[in-house]
Amino acid sequence: MDLDVLNMFVIAGGTLAIPILAFVASFLLWPSALIRIYYWYWRRALGMQVRYANYDDYQFCYSYRGRPGYRPSILMLHGFSAHKDMWLSIVKFLPKNLHLVCVDMPGHEGTTRSALDDYSIMGQAKRIHQFVECIKLNKRPFHLVGTSMGGNVAGVYAAQYPEDICSLTLICPAGLPSSTDSKFVKQLRELQESERIDRIPLIPSTPEEMADMLKLCSYVRFKVPQQILQGLVDVRIPHNDFYRKLFLEIVDEKSRHSLQENMGKIKAPTQVIWGKQDQVLDVSGANLLASAIPDCHVSILENCGHSVVVERPRKTANLMLEFLALLHSTGNSKKQA
Repeated sequence: MDLDVLNMFVIAGGTLAIPILAFVASFLLWPSALIRIYYWYWRRALGMQVRYANYDDYQFCYSYRGRPGYRPSILMLHGFSAHKDMWLSIVKFLPKNLHLVCVDMPGHEGTTRSALDDYSIMGQAKRIHQFVECIKLNKRPFHLVGTSMGGNVAGVYAAQYPEDICSLTLICPAGLPSSTDSKFVKQLRELQESERIDRIPLIPSTPEEMADMLKLCSYVRFKVPQQILQGLVDVRIPHNDFYRKLFLEIVDEKSRHSLQENMGKIKAPTQVIWGKQDQVLDVSGANLLASAIPDCHVSILENCGHSVVVERPRKTANLMLEFLALLHSTGNSKKQA
């Protein structure tokens, strides 16, 4: 082999070795940093830009793609202890000409966290309304999407601020009573009886607890490497005290059934998506909503748990688009009539 060619391979190999070694070192030593880089890269790849909005001395962090157009903007509210990037798996399957906004919920990620703030479901709905007014999202009625805790907030928002909303999607929403206790509710009862309520299954502090939480939330069994589990825990641990405070707030009597108390006031066409094998919030909540909201469309996903957005992102995105298309065609028919 020619010496120059050999030197080229040596140099190329050395050049490639540096990022490979850096990746391996990050994976082994700083898995949490790798997870942050992963989300940063995914946001860039999907064209989502991060921005901040201020309401007095309160700061909201959000990501967005596209601009308001003839179709309604879409605002997405994530669940307990998550963040705006959890929606990226759905964003991947949504058209790029849609105006999408994903906000960090009060106290989460880049949005202000204050010990004086009201983290009840009603308090969070009021904060989201402030955010909507900050970015002038309600110049025209928009489509609101929420999952789990975010679904509870979204439903209450639709009831309290009906003029802002043209339609609503609730994905496995919290805030409803159930005739059947889910596995999660049973675990909470056992913890209360043993006076170990600080060991909330949705607030892991070890890789093993993180693995248990993933099993609880997902019907699909993801094979997650130990280092990634450690990284996921490392990212959450600094926030666990806040998560405990928030959890106790949203399961308190003031917020526990907020969606049920407000669902009769929801006038916007509503879509409900629920995983049939949800072990956190029982799927019977879908029928409760369908019986209380006049224009309600229910989709139950087989072989799917609580983490619908992660387990069935393409299906969820398609259902949302079909729902919006149906409303658009219905609206046109009424105008022609």
